[in-house]
Amino acid sequence: MAIVTLRGTETHTNGELPRVGDVAPDFSLVDSALNNVSLATYKGKKKLLNIVPSLDTPTCATSTKKFNKAAKQKPDAVLLMISADLPFAMSRFCKAESTNNIITLSMMRSRKFAKDYGVLIEDGPLAGITTRAVVVIDENDKVIHSELVPEIAEEPDYDTALAAL
Repeated sequence: MAIVTLRGTETHTNGELPRVGDVAPDFSLVDSALNNVSLATYKGKKKLLNIVPSLDTPTCATSTKKFNKAAKQKPDAVLLMISADLPFAMSRFCKAESTNNIITLSMMRSRKFAKDYGVLIEDGPLAGITTRAVVVIDENDKVIHSELVPEIAEEPDYDTALAAL
């Protein structure tokens, strides 16, 4: 279990993020066309997982827009924005914000991803969705960067994550 805060109030996750050097856990998430996708869908590519509670919050929206902008300089990688939002809401956000360089993925069918990555919030007002984290995975599915953001309302370390990518 990890401890993060939400506006200063302690909140607990179900586990720990994968560590640098670990093989990334496989996942099944839902894309904008309602298809299930897995880690194998992005085989041979570097992957940045921007894990957020909801694109419908200011910090999540900001991080998604910043990673979208950075994605233009990373043609050999895929930047995946993962949240509990429905694919329909994610698509509306992407259309309104012109974030077409990233891929949005939803946990709508299962919380297994959040459990396997140790980011499922277990208590407090956001229980049942994810805390904020960034995981960078190389083309061989090894974790090369892992950041659990200690305060959910704060942004991740973009520079370190993008340098790892």
